[in-house]
Formats: sequence, C-alpha cells, structure tokens
Amino acid sequence: MFLRSVNIVVDWYEIEGHKVHESEVNPTGNSAHVIVPKRWRSVTVKVVRVTDPSDESGE
Repeated sequence: MFLRSVNIVVDWYEIEGHKVHESEVNPTGNSAHVIVPKRWRSVTVKVVRVTDPSDESGE
C-alpha cells in the first residue's frame, strides 16, 4: 500500500472594498475574462482565485 502525505495551504486575504461580485472566468483567445457590471468601467478591481484550476499549464 502506498501512502502519500498531502499538505493543503490556503492563503487568507483581507481586502477593503465596496462590493463583492462572484462569477466564473470565461475563455477569450489565449486569455480569460470576468464579466462585471457595466457601471464598474474605469474603476479599480481586484480578482482573487478561490479554487484551483484543473489545468495550471496556462498560468
């Protein structure tokens, strides 16, 4: 029997802001995008990945 130890590390971030918007990332050419409300144009946003991608070769 083969036993393997797996350590999972989750980072904790505290971000100060005005609104939280949760959505999925969509593929676009060689990249990806997240659609946010139109009224958010020209504002600063931060994107936090909350799940591991199944294929990290694109990072």
